[in-house]
Amino acid sequence: MLAGAALNQRSRSYTDWLLLAGFCGFLFFWGLGYFGLIGADEPRYAQVAREMLERRNWITPFLDGKPWLEKPVLYYWEAMLVYSVAGVSDWAARVPSALNATLMSIAVYLFLRRFRPAFQLDGALMTASAAGVIGFARAASMDMPLAAMFTIALLGWYGWYESGAKRYLALFYVSLGLATLAKGPVAPFLAAAIIIIFAVTATHLILVVRTFWIPGIVLFCAITLPWYIAVQIKNPEFFRVFVLQHNLARFGTDLYQHKESFWYYVPVLLLGLIPWTVFVAAALLDSIRAWWSERKQSFQPENALNVFLVTWLIVPGVFFSFSQSKLPGYMLPALPAGTLLLAEYIRRRVLMADPRPDYLLVICHSIVAAFPLIPALMLNYIPLQHRLPWGSALAISSALAAALAIAMVVTLRTQLGLGMLRFVTLIPVVLSLAAVLRNAAPTLDATLSARPLVNQIDRMENKRLPIAGFRLSRETEYGLEFYRNQIIARYNWGQIPFGEHLVVAPSGLQSAIAEKVADRRVLYLGTFAPQGLDYYWVGAKGSH
Repeated sequence: MLAGAALNQRSRSYTDWLLLAGFCGFLFFWGLGYFGLIGADEPRYAQVAREMLERRNWITPFLDGKPWLEKPVLYYWEAMLVYSVAGVSDWAARVPSALNATLMSIAVYLFLRRFRPAFQLDGALMTASAAGVIGFARAASMDMPLAAMFTIALLGWYGWYESGAKRYLALFYVSLGLATLAKGPVAPFLAAAIIIIFAVTATHLILVVRTFWIPGIVLFCAITLPWYIAVQIKNPEFFRVFVLQHNLARFGTDLYQHKESFWYYVPVLLLGLIPWTVFVAAALLDSIRAWWSERKQSFQPENALNVFLVTWLIVPGVFFSFSQSKLPGYMLPALPAGTLLLAEYIRRRVLMADPRPDYLLVICHSIVAAFPLIPALMLNYIPLQHRLPWGSALAISSALAAALAIAMVVTLRTQLGLGMLRFVTLIPVVLSLAAVLRNAAPTLDATLSARPLVNQIDRMENKRLPIAGFRLSRETEYGLEFYRNQIIARYNWGQIPFGEHLVVAPSGLQSAIAEKVADRRVLYLGTFAPQGLDYYWVGAKGSH
């Protein structure tokens, strides 16, 4: 009998790992190159990693051949390793984030299996399928490396708190060190804030003192200090640029023009947790009510985890709400706390033989989970029309989403209830992502990425020329730089190459370009209509 139970447990474990690997492969890796790098950050970070690799320089980040010290080095190292194996490409630049998201999902699975067994696969897949996690797992940026390392660090700390095993505290310090290499001092600051607030809430302030473990601090310093010291020695301006400008000034001023309302992170958090938003909110309220009713009693491990996760979920949002510079990625480290809170909520309800959720809760969840299918199916039109277009396509998409929502309501109101939540909710996630990648990728590529523009220019050229930009967006400039692997001269700044070159500019600026180079020949070569851009040939100085 014991042998049979062990065999069943082993079989379930294999199934769990297969499902986790399959979903992570689909959610994070499939179609990474279906559309090119978008925004300003993706191509810029990808190019920095390329220049570091070309220079064989593992200390100083470079962009345009000059030190670029705005961000730490962990993502660049990861991208350089991927480039070394797979070559330089846009999809390769996104692989580090996909790997970090996979590592984060595995960490959630292992944590729950060890400390809250029974619903570890639910927690891992909920974390992996949150909209914010999927989005940043497919982006060439520092946000996912930070979120993954930060998550592993906090899970390690809580594992130490509950078990007393120092190996978990060592994991906390190692992961926190890597998180500091991912995005700087914000990682240890947030971790300290969460731990201190949790210790105060638990009336167990000695936790803060016990967390200062000398071997762990040595591990943290051994991981972080070598690079920070080396980059400061090689670049004396590093402290001013990175710490003073891109940490303190970014937080305290609107220097980088990312100012948003104080409550900005409330909708960001709610959107980032889709499709689990409704049940995460229910789990949050349930945990707060339970803590309030039992606040005068001593903490039990079950209650302590909920309080820790609530603290983890709320503190980043409160902290960054005071920042004068706000970006959606700042909330990414908080998302795993929400999905873990939901996994614990489901486990408690099922173990209490109360798996059937409230009817209104099920309806709201089903609508929120199914609705993304509509914009996903209509994404071919949205970048062009900037709205959901009326017509038969919208009617069909809405009908499919409505049918899916109704099926989810019926399923979740059965006796299995919450036990089926993960399964039925992953269906619209898979369908929505498949629709985006298979149907909308060409439109996203054409309207948001510089890749098709560069491909068009490359096909037209009979020899490779320097390239310049005139009145271009930062997104287009950095995209041209990565896909051409050339420094982009900027006409706006008076950077006009001496020899013959190409110029890319918004449509209708040929006369303005001709004025800039009045003594040189200017020939119109073509238009990239999806982004309203023209490109020209400009002769060498004196060629008029």
